[in-house]
Amino acid sequence: MANNDILFCSEAQTLVFRNPVEIIFTKRVEEVRESLHHIEDRVAAGLHAAGFITYEAAPAFDNALVTHETGTLPLLWFGLYKNAEMDRPEISEESLYTIGNWESSIRQGEYDKAIRRIHEWIAAGDTYQVNYTFPMHSRFQGDAAAWFRQLCRAQRANYCAFLETDEFQILSISPELFFRLEGEHIEMKPMKGTRPRGLYPETDERAARELADSEKDRAENLMIVDLIRNDLGRISEIGSVHVKNLFHVERYETVWQMTSTVAAQTSVSVPEIFSALFPSGSVTGAPKVRTMQIIRELEPSPRGVYCGGIGWWSPNRQAEFNVAIRTVMIHRRTGLASYHVGGGITWDSTAEGEFEECKTKAAILAFPRPEFELLESIRWDGNYFLLEKHLQRLQASARYFGFTYDRDAIDKNLAEHAREMNLTHETYKVRLLLARNGALHLTRERLPETKTFRVTWAEEPIRDVDVFLYHKTTHREVYNRARASLPGYDDVLLWNTRGEITESTIANVVVEKNGCLLTPPVSCGLLAGTFRGHLLATGKITEHVLYKDDLVDVQAVYLINSVRRWIPVQL
Repeated sequence: MANNDILFCSEAQTLVFRNPVEIIFTKRVEEVRESLHHIEDRVAAGLHAAGFITYEAAPAFDNALVTHETGTLPLLWFGLYKNAEMDRPEISEESLYTIGNWESSIRQGEYDKAIRRIHEWIAAGDTYQVNYTFPMHSRFQGDAAAWFRQLCRAQRANYCAFLETDEFQILSISPELFFRLEGEHIEMKPMKGTRPRGLYPETDERAARELADSEKDRAENLMIVDLIRNDLGRISEIGSVHVKNLFHVERYETVWQMTSTVAAQTSVSVPEIFSALFPSGSVTGAPKVRTMQIIRELEPSPRGVYCGGIGWWSPNRQAEFNVAIRTVMIHRRTGLASYHVGGGITWDSTAEGEFEECKTKAAILAFPRPEFELLESIRWDGNYFLLEKHLQRLQASARYFGFTYDRDAIDKNLAEHAREMNLTHETYKVRLLLARNGALHLTRERLPETKTFRVTWAEEPIRDVDVFLYHKTTHREVYNRARASLPGYDDVLLWNTRGEITESTIANVVVEKNGCLLTPPVSCGLLAGTFRGHLLATGKITEHVLYKDDLVDVQAVYLINSVRRWIPVQL
């Protein structure tokens, strides 16, 4: 992509605006509305507009909305383009970039003091909710487009945008819709309420239920919905404002988010829409005017494009703008990268809980997500061994990662392989690979007789917060690294930072001690094997936390998986 081109992407589509015929920007509040009306005229003449408007542009629409001065960043920046292309530019996987350590601009003690101050304002009746934010800073070098691609993969949000000029680069991985206009139909989708994803299906679904049932998060979300309904009512047909979806919990790669969708009918122009709605109530709080005064007092510096909006609008009343959260701004001359985090503070908020939520939202910065496929290895010895358990696990991981899962297609492919294998009367290991888009690939290999495995301990502990330990995928970096460091062994036993035994690189671990067969629980950091699950369900093995020293005095050690079943171990 060239300078002044803009890329918008979601899981469903990609829009690229290339080679602007004109660029409109201003750093003066009094010129913001005039600039928007000029853009409106150019769009009416057949051009497409794409760009951003910063949080500090708010006073242009109502001088009661106070902010800091924006500094060097334009309050408004838009390119005007002849076309909008539905195309995904090539971004090299080999492109290199480096990011320094992220440093918060605020310490825990300062954050705690700000939360106490907000509680005082709430008690005094000044506000019901304050969206309090702060920036983090780092140093960036290299290809910003490659980093954007990685961030998109890590978040898989629906309102992502990438823009670079001679002065700055903006990488927005926003999951929040500010507004979408289609003819006279307008929708807004405020986002309030966050939980970190669980590492495996059981804990993940529990986190989603906790968010859905949280009275605090529902109250916080409802406050913003009421504010947005009021804002929309100023520009909409009487009686058309309605809530389409209240308290919906959405899955993203690192977090669960609570959203609500508010819709209406309107005939006003895009500049008038901004005048009534900007900035989104989800990034201010309620009531908007007084709360923005509090934000300016609490936050020492401007937000910039963060909490503003990035988007496009086209002829025939088509427009879409995000709320620019999860957004990185890079100053090209200095290499300084900024990323804000924050949350809505209500009377029920605690400093500890809100600070943890900020860290959850910042996790995207250090959360590389590789491309991978889901994998199941299944034993065939005339039938598929534990097939339903394999497919249940595959379906659970597909749901967790957002993969397409088509049971009918899987059954059809497995049946075709079964017909071929039935002709040989051999025992096979069948590998079933599932891609994100639902594409399937099956392979098989003859299974040799099981022998005693010679194993040893991994040289380093695993980190039990690695999500790929809990799902069977083609991303096997932890396992491959452990095997590569200890050549000459059939397998390697893994352990976590607490000294607890987890699994081997290909199997679960079972220890025979005092006549009992014991296996580590999933919470230690391991894949819940299908054969392991079968043995637990039938009462043949029991979960028990095991430490490395426990293997000094045991009757036997086994590795178990559904392909080889019981594998004797020489440790």
